[in-house]
Order: sequence, then structure tokens, then C-alpha cells
Amino acid sequence: MNMKKILVAVTLCMTAMLSAQNPAERYEQRYDMLVSKLGPAGVGVETVLNNWEKVDSANAKMLLGRFSYLFTKAQSPQVVVKPTKRYLGMEPMLSLKDSLGNDVYYYQENVFDDELYAEAMKAADKAIGLWPDRLDFRFMKANAYISYEKESPDMTLAYLKNLISENNSRKSPWDFDGTKADENFFEDAMQEYCFTFYTIGSQSSYEAFLNLSQLLSKLYPDNMGFINNIGSYYLLAEDYKTALKHYSKVLKKDQKDYTAIKNSALAARRMKNTKLEIKYLQMLVKYGPEGDAISAKARLEAMNK
Repeated sequence: MNMKKILVAVTLCMTAMLSAQNPAERYEQRYDMLVSKLGPAGVGVETVLNNWEKVDSANAKMLLGRFSYLFTKAQSPQVVVKPTKRYLGMEPMLSLKDSLGNDVYYYQENVFDDELYAEAMKAADKAIGLWPDRLDFRFMKANAYISYEKESPDMTLAYLKNLISENNSRKSPWDFDGTKADENFFEDAMQEYCFTFYTIGSQSSYEAFLNLSQLLSKLYPDNMGFINNIGSYYLLAEDYKTALKHYSKVLKKDQKDYTAIKNSALAARRMKNTKLEIKYLQMLVKYGPEGDAISAKARLEAMNK
């Protein structure tokens, strides 16, 4: 067979393969190609999504793509000036002095077009309505709330509480992008949201951190992470006795718990309770990671001089 015949045969084979694909598969391939080159809101993405929806209106990936397109389009970067060294858990992109010699910090954040954001949330609701067992779609919406609300995650907290309530009444596992998500997965995810609230670093987010942690500690009493969270809230609020009360609960369950030991030592130090601080420093030497154990040992030696 000569080269010309080989090329013709290959071309016919490829044409046959493409013809064998259904339209939804072709749009999915086109979508993947555009997103990989131009991002989720790149030129041509909306057209592909519109055509894809016409042939497969309940396709999970298409629905996710629609949300991603609208949510990305809704955002635009903006530089904001803040007086604090951290904002929304971020480090400043630049710091300068003002005319009075005070430090000012510059951050880049995304601001939202409210109409496009509302359209994105409608797309999220449509996806959830068609795929109610998809936990990743629920988290997609929660994450959108967090991005939009920034320092005041009230809607996020309410949404997560409703999700927790629904989880408690479920008879079968969630689906997470094609994988069955067990109860431990859900617990771990809720702890991540607690951590996100804490990292945001506003008074409102700290209250959401406490509120969510208290709810979860009642639902999952064997998960000491949520009790540690509550202790950390009170440590931050400088209510050291209440913080120690919660850390003690954790240490009764697991005397080697690193977070509870380290934060208990810190609380005792701030209370100027030397005896109690020595107790927790000794535990840190015994159970803590090498770096902290060395620091705790040095602190003990300095206190004994």
C-alpha cells in the first residue's frame, strides 16, 4: 500500500471515529480544549455550553461548566487598602507608609457583579436540582458564598447548617465527582470550612467558626478537632480559662493531642500560671514534634534559672 492510500485510510478512519461520537461528546471535547487554553470564561466557551445544553441539558459537566463560566465572569480584580497585616487570610501584595507614618497594606481581591453572581447561583441551584446527590455541587455553592461574602459569611454559615441537617437525614452516601463520600469525608470537609472561617480573620467569621464548631462537636462528639476549635476561639478571645476547659476535654480523650497541648501551654503562659505552663511544656517535650519539643525544653530551662 503506497503512502497516499495510507493517508486516505487514516483520514477515513478518523472521520468515522468522529462521526461515531455523539454531539455531547464533541461539545465536551471542544469545551475541554477551550478551557485548557483560555480558562473557564474564555472566548467561545459560552457558545459551546449553549450548544452542549441543547443536546444534553442534564449533563453534570456541562452544568458545572455553566456555573464556572458565570462565576468567573462575575469577578474582577481590585486593589484595596487595609490597615492590617492580614486580610481574608491573605498576605499584603504591598505595604507602604502613609503621610502620618502609619503602615498601610495593599491587597488584591475580587469584586462581584451582582447580576452575574445571581446568574451563577441560579446555575448552581439548577445543577443541584438535577444532581441532588452530588456533594461537590453543594460545596461549589458554599465556596461561592464564601468568595462573595468575604468578611461576613452569614449566608455561608446558614447554608452549611442546612447541608449538615440534610446529611444527618441521608440514608445513602453522597456522590463526590463519581466517588462515594463516606461520613468521615463529610466531617473532614466541615472541618475545612471551620478552618476557612478562622482564616478569614474577621469578628463575624470568628463567630461563624465558633457556631459551626459547636454544632459539629455535638453531632460528632468523638471528633476532638471540633472541641479544639472551640478552645481556639476562646484562646483568641483571651478567655483563657474557657479555652483550657475545652483543651482539657481533648486531652482526657487523647493525652498526645498536639494542638491541645501547645495551645494549653500558650494559654497558661498568658495567664501567668507558671505551674500550669510547666505542666504543658513538659507534655510538649514528650509528645510534640521535634522542633516544638526543643523550643519547649529551652523554655523550661529558662524558667528554672
